Amino acid sequence: MSFLQPELIIELAKALILGFTVGISAAMIPGPMMFTTVGIALKKGWRTGLFVFTGHAFVESLIFLLILVGVAAFIGEQVISYMAIIGGIVMLLFGLFLIKSAKEVSAVDISESASKMDICSAPVSAGVLTTALNPAVLIWWLTAGSSILLQAYLVGIFAVLAFAIGHWIADLGVLVAVSSSCSKGKEMMSRRAHERILYLCGGLLAIFGFWFLFNYNSFSSMI
Repeated sequence: MSFLQPELIIELAKALILGFTVGISAAMIPGPMMFTTVGIALKKGWRTGLFVFTGHAFVESLIFLLILVGVAAFIGEQVISYMAIIGGIVMLLFGLFLIKSAKEVSAVDISESASKMDICSAPVSAGVLTTALNPAVLIWWLTAGSSILLQAYLVGIFAVLAFAIGHWIADLGVLVAVSSSCSKGKEMMSRRAHERILYLCGGLLAIFGFWFLFNYNSFSSMI
C-alpha cells in the first residue's frame, strides 16, 4: 500500500512533530484561553481542560477547512510553496519572541490573572470564544499556519491530519495539565521549568522558520 511507503511515513512523522511543536509553543504562553481554563478549573475541576479543548479544536477545525478549501482551490503548488517564505518569517519571529520573553512570561502569575478576568462559566463556550475572538490566533493561522497546512496539503491529506493531531495533542495535554493542577491547588510546573520549555520551543520554531525560508521549494526538506 502506498500509505505504508517509508518516505510517506517519514513525512507524516515530521508533520506530527511540527504540529506538536507549534501547539506546545502557543499553549505554554499565558493568554485568554489559559486564564479561562484556570478560572473555571478552580470551580469545576480537572475536566475543564477537556471541555475548553473541545471548543478550541472546533474553531481550529473550521479554520483548517477554510484554509484548505478556500485557498487551495484557487492557487497552484508554486504559489503555495512560496507562501512558505511568509510562514518562515512568522515562525522565526515568534521563536525569537519566545526566547526573548521566556523569563518574563514564565513569571506571570496565572492564577492571579485568571481571578481578574470576567470568565465564562461554560468551558466549551470558553474554548470557542477565547479562540475565535483572539486576534493572535487568527493572525497566526492566516500567515505561518496557513503556509504549513498548505505545504502539508501538497504531500496529502494524511500529512494535514498528522499536523493537526500533533497540534491538538499539545493543546490537550497543556490544558488538562493546567486544569488538573489548579483543581488540586498546585502549580502546573515551576517557573524555571516553564522558562526552559519556552526557550526550547522558541529555538525549535526559529529552526523551522529558517528551514521554511531557505527550502521553500521542498516540503520534505522543510519539516
